Amino acid sequence: MMTRLFIKTAILLATAVPLAQSADLSPQARSAAARIAVGTCAGCHGAQGTSIVPKFPNLAAQPASYLANQLKAFRSRSRGDPDALAFMWGMAASLDDAQIDGLAQYYSKKPAPSGTSSDRTLQARGKTIYERGVAALQVPACGSCHGSNGEGMADFPRLAGQHAQYFLTQMRSFQSNLRATDPMRVVASALKTSDLEALAAYIQSM
Repeated sequence: MMTRLFIKTAILLATAVPLAQSADLSPQARSAAARIAVGTCAGCHGAQGTSIVPKFPNLAAQPASYLANQLKAFRSRSRGDPDALAFMWGMAASLDDAQIDGLAQYYSKKPAPSGTSSDRTLQARGKTIYERGVAALQVPACGSCHGSNGEGMADFPRLAGQHAQYFLTQMRSFQSNLRATDPMRVVASALKTSDLEALAAYIQSM
């Protein structure tokens, strides 16, 4: 019951907050964001937001509000996870709000990455967890926040096609509260390692 309450509260908060990005960014702001993306961010995330290194996330087609909020969290050092401390705190430190909004829009409009298949048995189990949750553990369906197809909604990230390695790292960060987000800490802590691995395989294949 408590997990479901956390999730419902998170959904209400996400949908109540207006998008962090303005739809009327100037051409100069868009151009500046593209230069930062290609000149700096591409080294880890790819010029089009599709990373070829599994430890770094795909950014393409993520909701713009989610991307902006995460960049601001990196800048303020309020988001913690191993790569945040190693890379993103420093990378985001010099970004102003206009640059963050520009980067968020830049990546949100890029084509979504294609999923990659691996162990089909594992993927099938992950699909069940994603679509139905785990009632015995009071874990709701992932799609209730992240979309039935993993497309992301409002301030909830796109999961479809995300690297399994990155997903597992983030789930461990939620478990340890290094990345302090109550709904996800509760969900990640309730799931077994085998459940998380199945989810990771399914999400990567989406």
